[in-house]
Amino acid sequence: MTQTTADTSLLLGRTAPASAGDRAIKRQRVLDILDAKGQESLLLTSNTALTWYLDGSRVHISLAGDPIAAVLVDRGGDHLVTFNNEAGRIAAEELPDGVTLHSVPWYGNLHQAAAAVGIAGSAAPAAEADVAAELRAARQQLLPAETARYARLNADVAGIMTDVLSTARPETTEFELVAALAARVVAAGAEPLVLLCNGSSRSDFRHPLATHSPLGRRAMAVVCARRDGMVANITRWVRFDAGTPQERDAEARIAAVEADIFDATVPGARLDRIFTEIQAAYTRHGFGADQWEQHHQGGPAGYAGRDPRVTSAATDTVVPNQAFTWNPSGPGVKIEDTVQLTESGVQVLTVDPRWPSTTVNGLERPATLQL
Repeated sequence: MTQTTADTSLLLGRTAPASAGDRAIKRQRVLDILDAKGQESLLLTSNTALTWYLDGSRVHISLAGDPIAAVLVDRGGDHLVTFNNEAGRIAAEELPDGVTLHSVPWYGNLHQAAAAVGIAGSAAPAAEADVAAELRAARQQLLPAETARYARLNADVAGIMTDVLSTARPETTEFELVAALAARVVAAGAEPLVLLCNGSSRSDFRHPLATHSPLGRRAMAVVCARRDGMVANITRWVRFDAGTPQERDAEARIAAVEADIFDATVPGARLDRIFTEIQAAYTRHGFGADQWEQHHQGGPAGYAGRDPRVTSAATDTVVPNQAFTWNPSGPGVKIEDTVQLTESGVQVLTVDPRWPSTTVNGLERPATLQL
């Protein structure tokens, strides 16, 4: 195994986005986990943990594949191990200051190699699975530099939705719409993790992968886009007529469900108790008591689409500066934005002032774009 030092002369197209201040806090959070567990080192192997700890480094090649890097955090420092065919790019474009880079042959065992680079004679490192809840808690409260990066990403994605959906027509196909969204997301330096669309003929489906069907009289589009490790989530609706009274009523009621969820999302609240409130909100606003069972309801956001999805088993406690994406839905309706819990309450991040909105419980929420 070889050790490499970053050559700043190779920084041609990208600079590692990491903030020294944020990274120092993250390292201390991990060291605190080691202290609490009586461990000397921790091996980070998942995309979520790696991109959080490295503060935005890209550690993937295939969006469907495993990360091409692993990081050992020990008392002596941070060690990133990657394959030899990735090391040059990692060194030039993704390696934060203060992280030592090691490489192994492309056919080597990445995790075994990473576990072996720590202080000689130390015990085997803790695995992510051993401290999953603690790492998730460490990711909850977004730090200043990553908060700024996240806000820019979410605003960019919201603007992309406005630009693309404003040009849609009833004859536009679902594939054409998501292709346009994908092109704009990639042009913004992000990766489209989820692209969904349903025209009026497929509005019953809550996770509608696109088809060649035309949009027809109304359509939903969903984008989950990742940049510098962070994921923005957004849903928007467009229609080409005035909509039916039933549709407009359901849109108002699902926004009321979301407003109740926002009211329950306060520092100190437990996710399982928010989940109970979500279930009650559906009934309170005229949806069937089983509607929460038809689609997941969202949860904390940031370095994963949901971190975690909220269920009755999720007992994490909400903290200030945490990000969320709640996505209540009913038959033919859904509402979804990425937000952050600030000192003044919920702040919507996926916002574009050009998109039509309506005030719900004092907060501007997206309306259906009528063309």
